[in-house]
Amino acid sequence: MTDASPTGQNPDFDTMARDIAEVPAVEVIVTVAVNLMSAAAVKAGLTEEGDAHKDLDEARKLIHALAGLLDASTTEISSFHAAPLRDGLKSLQLAFREASLVPDEPGQGPGEKYTGPVFG
Repeated sequence: MTDASPTGQNPDFDTMARDIAEVPAVEVIVTVAVNLMSAAAVKAGLTEEGDAHKDLDEARKLIHALAGLLDASTTEISSFHAAPLRDGLKSLQLAFREASLVPDEPGQGPGEKYTGPVFG
């Protein structure tokens, strides 16, 4: 992998740094959370391809990271942003439990260290 752009020139890191500096922290947090959520859904087999990309070990890690991020940022993002992310996390946790051949005990599933036990 190279650092060159498609035009063959090196990227302008000063411009990229300026661009990211203009993005509010809440947007960065929400974007990262959505990316974790999307990746976890794919790894949990919740996409149209289903089992083609299913890897519950990877899904567990992503769900746990998402729960940690949401727990750590609770006071930093408004409930307007946090509520749908928490709902998505709960849905992922329930889908993970359903997809597992041997479901975790309540409170032991991915991210439940941060959210507490998740029930349907």
